[in-house]
Amino acid sequence: MKKWFLSGLCIVGAVQMGAAQSLEKMQWFNEPEQWEIDEGTLSMFVTPQSDYWRISHYGFTVDDAPFYYATYGGEFEVKVKVSGDYRERFDQAGLMLRINHENYIKTGIEYVDGKFNISTVVTHHTSDWSVITLDKPVPYIWIKAVRRLDAVEIFYSFDDKEYVMMRNAWLQDNIPVQVGLMGASPDGKGFKATFEHFKVKHLPDKRRLEWLSRNAAE
Repeated sequence: MKKWFLSGLCIVGAVQMGAAQSLEKMQWFNEPEQWEIDEGTLSMFVTPQSDYWRISHYGFTVDDAPFYYATYGGEFEVKVKVSGDYRERFDQAGLMLRINHENYIKTGIEYVDGKFNISTVVTHHTSDWSVITLDKPVPYIWIKAVRRLDAVEIFYSFDDKEYVMMRNAWLQDNIPVQVGLMGASPDGKGFKATFEHFKVKHLPDKRRLEWLSRNAAE
């Protein structure tokens, strides 16, 4: 076991080996006041009155919620198990893929008017929002995103076995992307969010595979 002291907080975690990402090597954008890594799990107290949104419908832009990320090029699959002590309208936690402040996708659980929703916001200069309302509260959810060429397919699951596609969104290809864990509490006083089994898997470039297939030696 090793201990890290970051932002005045003691973080206890095991050195991770194998396929899982090492959370300790990632970095913050809008670091929250309280967070920790323990045995490969990230917990944070989401910053009150923070969010990611640009212009549309509401007329304002905010870019101030916690985001813990690493940068990846090319094509990949990312997934995580998310849970949270959601309290107020629009409390949310999940994944984010971000090129810059005008181009990003965030997706996960969002608590709206007492109901749990699977939510995705896609932003290219302006933001849009799509939701799937769940018929009952869930203790956690798995979120997966697959980046292929210029598209990101987004899925959710309750068991990490059967995944349901919820969105296919454009995202510029052939450019590095910040990939990681996001929480926001636009209207609330913050809440605890937990992220487990975060994993990013490299996928071979699809165009290169097609080129190899066309030019394979006979």
